Amino acid sequence: MNIIDQIISNYLNNKSLYIGEKVTMSEHMIQTAMLAEKTNCSSNLVCSSLLHDYGHFILENPDKLITQSKDGGHEDVGYEFLEKYFVKDVLGPIKYHVKAKKYLAREEKYYKLLSEASKISLKLQGGVMNNEEAEKFENNEFFKNSIKLRKFDEIAKESGLIIKSINEYKNLLTSKLL
Repeated sequence: MNIIDQIISNYLNNKSLYIGEKVTMSEHMIQTAMLAEKTNCSSNLVCSSLLHDYGHFILENPDKLITQSKDGGHEDVGYEFLEKYFVKDVLGPIKYHVKAKKYLAREEKYYKLLSEASKISLKLQGGVMNNEEAEKFENNEFFKNSIKLRKFDEIAKESGLIIKSINEYKNLLTSKLL
């Protein structure tokens, strides 16, 4: 099975709920990609949005990590798996979308928008960035797209929404392979 077929199979077969939310992991990631499309983002960012939480498919029981108060580092797990297959501009926002959350959460207005599950995971991920970390992150080449991805990420948790099928993204995924 090639990587695109493997990814599509994971989306179709994973029915577990996104940690603490009312949508599945697959629904969440597809909703995130649909938001990127709706706002006319680049095809690279749409693909990043589609794959941003792929590390959760690789981790053993992400819910168990939360109950044990551990961060599974899904962004790194996903990045390390996907880097063998996808172009850098797709991978960067995936790797840094958790840092973007930590950066954005410095503002009280954004922090209040976070779901309870996101607030719990933020704490497990090391909490809000300090000013030195924020300044360093602002100089990251993927800063802007990571911020955009993270904003879509937080919104993409709507249950009952009619969404695209992962199969509708097959051409996009294929076009972003190395």
